[in-house]
Amino acid sequence: MVQVDVFWSYGIGAGFALAAANQLRSDRDTGPYLTATAIYAAAVFGPSGAWLLWQFTSWETMHTGTHDTVPGWLVALFTATNTTQAILGFLITRWLLDAGRFRLACLQAVGAYFAMFFILVHGWDGTGYQRFFSPTAADFGRWTAGDELQNVRTWLTSDVALTLYGMGVVLVPIMLGLCLRWHLAGVRAAGAAPTRRTVLRFAAIVLGGIFGLGLGGAIAASVLIHLLGWLAGGAAFALAALAVVAPRRGIVGLAARQLVRIDGPGAVPGPA
Repeated sequence: MVQVDVFWSYGIGAGFALAAANQLRSDRDTGPYLTATAIYAAAVFGPSGAWLLWQFTSWETMHTGTHDTVPGWLVALFTATNTTQAILGFLITRWLLDAGRFRLACLQAVGAYFAMFFILVHGWDGTGYQRFFSPTAADFGRWTAGDELQNVRTWLTSDVALTLYGMGVVLVPIMLGLCLRWHLAGVRAAGAAPTRRTVLRFAAIVLGGIFGLGLGGAIAASVLIHLLGWLAGGAAFALAALAVVAPRRGIVGLAARQLVRIDGPGAVPGPA
């Protein structure tokens, strides 16, 4: 969706940099990894967004536009940011890794996925999830309380959903496959031998960051805002989020140390 891809592409770039964290910390040449990130964003992720915007304009704009109302400059800007934001996410995360700010580096990806999911879950008016699970503007206009499950079931077999399934079969394996390959190469470069535990730990960190902190945080923020309003609910969530992500030895700090500070003779020391 137009409103979320700017954050999603940033998170993808940050995630690629985190996957290659050990190599980026020990080798000043970021070329191969940055090039692969840019190619993925420009040749795989970007075209998928353009396809959806052309084919399902109303859904892709969260039912705020049609082919007649989306200007050409916005289409051009949208397709460009799918690449530029990924590069930006990679470079900023790489800079933080080089500075030894591993926890902040991890938060680049977590924060991007939180922003993406918050728009999908809550949006700007509390109807984000309704807009997402409405294939057309007419479906969104007919949304009524109590019919959530039926609306979701209808969406799951819609043309939008079927297109997303097909795209996911291509986008997700390539992205996760590259990330895992780079991470395992970093483990070897640090002098350790990758094991099944290494793969499971990496998968847990990735899924936990995206769906645990990202999606889970977005749902928690939306619930608090619905209950308390934007000001009080936002403040309550901000305090809760700080308690989770701020401690150096908290969940994000632990994930950072697992990603970067691999035990072995080639491990790179530094604060998380």
